[in-house]
Amino acid sequence: MKNLPIDMLRSFVVINEVGGFTQAAERLGRTQPAISQQIKKLELLLDRPLLDRDSPKLELTPDGNSLLSYARQILSLNDEAIGYFENPQISGRIRLGIPSEFAITLLPKIVSRFAKAYPDVTLEVTCDLSRNLVSDEQRKNYDLILALHDKVSSQQRRAIKNYVKTDELVWVSSTGSRAHLQETLPVVAAPSGCIYRARALRKLGQAKRSCRITYTIPDLTGLQAAIDEGLGVTVLARSTVPESLTILDDKAQLPELGTVGISLKIVDHGNNSAVQLLADFIKAGLL
Repeated sequence: MKNLPIDMLRSFVVINEVGGFTQAAERLGRTQPAISQQIKKLELLLDRPLLDRDSPKLELTPDGNSLLSYARQILSLNDEAIGYFENPQISGRIRLGIPSEFAITLLPKIVSRFAKAYPDVTLEVTCDLSRNLVSDEQRKNYDLILALHDKVSSQQRRAIKNYVKTDELVWVSSTGSRAHLQETLPVVAAPSGCIYRARALRKLGQAKRSCRITYTIPDLTGLQAAIDEGLGVTVLARSTVPESLTILDDKAQLPELGTVGISLKIVDHGNNSAVQLLADFIKAGLL
């Protein structure tokens, strides 16, 4: 049985995050030829090309994208185990800005593991719309920001720093609800400025499907309660849909919504190793 070397996987992940071999070498404290050699060895080990060398810019092959998902999860578990046994003196406060739906569905999966590995780190979470979190006025208030991006073409993905993944937007309702069959579609949504709300209204307009906003509330818990009461349907990223809600796949009644991009930005407030560790945990949880 073959084994995947951790150092090779880390180089591969960092190359993808920073967008190049030279930048990865600088972050990892290695030379550019050494990083390049690691990737060649990794490709030989897997007998698959991981990078599209015909592309003018750094692009992963389909196999490279698949490995990236595995690599982030492997590194997260590796770093969690090392943190547990080394018991590093990592402490301090991390201020995390995150959309509410990700806070409710993602954080429970990773916070307990992170807290066990690094018990002296305090996590402060603020939920808000992505546009507010990354604004010039507010981003200075955070050490780490999870944000959504409306446009996610291949070219735009390369332009977004710390891009993590693409997620599909879906229509959601309560189980057994027939709200989506109403002549005028009742929509439950976050306030103006929400990417989901804007996408839903735009796609419904293009499909010439009449609709009305029946309830506006900024957090997932409130949206879920409104849907459970039969006030309408909403739009969420597929990875954040609670188990109690149902994804609607009625293309005759509802237009397709496309995708959004997700990035995880470390705000530069100095060398805070705890922030990078939490970022790695969150990335693994997103995949």
